[in-house]
Amino acid sequence: MEGYKPYKKDSDYSYSLGAFPTFEAIKKRPDCVREVFCDESFTEKEKLFDECKKRNIPCRVNGKQVKRLSDKENVFVTAIIDKAAYEKKLDETCGLMADKSHLVLVNPSNMGNMGTILRSCLAFGIHDVAIISPAPDIMNPKVIRSSMGAIFSLRIKYYDSFDEYREFYQKHEVFTFMLDGKKPLSAADAPKPELYSLVFGNEATGLPEEFLHKGTSVIIPESPEVDSLNITIAVGIGLFLFTQGKF
Repeated sequence: MEGYKPYKKDSDYSYSLGAFPTFEAIKKRPDCVREVFCDESFTEKEKLFDECKKRNIPCRVNGKQVKRLSDKENVFVTAIIDKAAYEKKLDETCGLMADKSHLVLVNPSNMGNMGTILRSCLAFGIHDVAIISPAPDIMNPKVIRSSMGAIFSLRIKYYDSFDEYREFYQKHEVFTFMLDGKKPLSAADAPKPELYSLVFGNEATGLPEEFLHKGTSVIIPESPEVDSLNITIAVGIGLFLFTQGKF
C-alpha cells in the first residue's frame, strides 16, 4: 500500500488524530483499528506500543504518514479506523438500545459541534445517539477528534426522519428542545421518566414547528439579552438536567 491519504467520505477507512482519541480507539474499539502510526518524537511510544501489542494491533513509527493525514503540527499519533468494522458491531446489536434513553439530533450541520455533543453524551451517561439525516459524517476525522474519542464508546445510528426513529422506539417519552417550548426546565423540577428521548434541532434553525406536537416541548430559560444558546451548550444543560443525581 502506498499509504493512507486524507479522508474522503467514500474511503473505507477513517482515522483518529492525537493521543487521547487514539488511545480511546485502541482501548474501546480495537476490533476496528487497522493499525497505528506515531512520530518518532511522540513521548508515549512505549505505552502506545504496549497497548497495541495487548490487542494485536500493528503499530509502527512513521512520522510522514501522520503528517500526511493531519493538517496540524501538534499531532504525533493516529489510528486507522476500518469503517466497515466500526459499523458491523452496531449492525449486530440492531442499532440503539431499546431499554436506554437516547439523544436525538435532527439535521445537525457542524462537525465540531457534533463531536462535542457526543463527548457530552458520554460524560452524562447517554450511550445511544440517533442522528436524523441530512447530517455530517460521524466517521470524519474532525468529528472523531472533537469527540475526543467518545465516538468509540457510543452507539450511533442514522435515520431518514424522526418518524422513522419513532417507529423503532415508541416507549421513549419525547422531549423536544425549542425556543417556543411550552415547559420551562429547571434543576428543581426536571422530568425524570424511566425512558426518554431528548431531541435537538439544527444549529441555525432549531426544530421545525411540527416538533411542538411530537412530545413534550421544553425550553431552557435564558436572559432576553441573547437570542439562543449554542447547540453544544443547550445539549449539555439538557443532559445535565435529565441525568442529575445519577453520578
